Amino acid sequence: MTGGVVFAGVLMLCNGVLAVLQGIAAIADDDNVYGGVGDYVYRIGLTGWGWIHLVIGVCVALTGAGVLRGADWARYVGILFASLSLVAQFLFLPYAPVWSVIMIAIDLFVIWALAMYRPGTGRVAEF
Repeated sequence: MTGGVVFAGVLMLCNGVLAVLQGIAAIADDDNVYGGVGDYVYRIGLTGWGWIHLVIGVCVALTGAGVLRGADWARYVGILFASLSLVAQFLFLPYAPVWSVIMIAIDLFVIWALAMYRPGTGRVAEF
């Protein structure tokens, strides 16, 4: 594996753990951690967002571990879960804007690194 894919796997593992913690914070004590947003287009409460982040976080962390082990399936599933994480963070922007933008950037790098890797050569694909 190249450095980009290894780094993407580590980022997925960390991103997943942080999303789990973000989800637990939203489920357990949502009023003290996240402020109220008011009238938001997506009518999901903070507890709902917490469960979404918790489930996606567990999936991303497990897939990141698969990427680090070099599993072929993990690259494709990693792109899927990083995309879902990106969308969830985008929809969560009003609750944690700076953190969501950082996580979106990390998800974009993970998608790029996993999509550009060619496993037979150990190199990234060229445009």
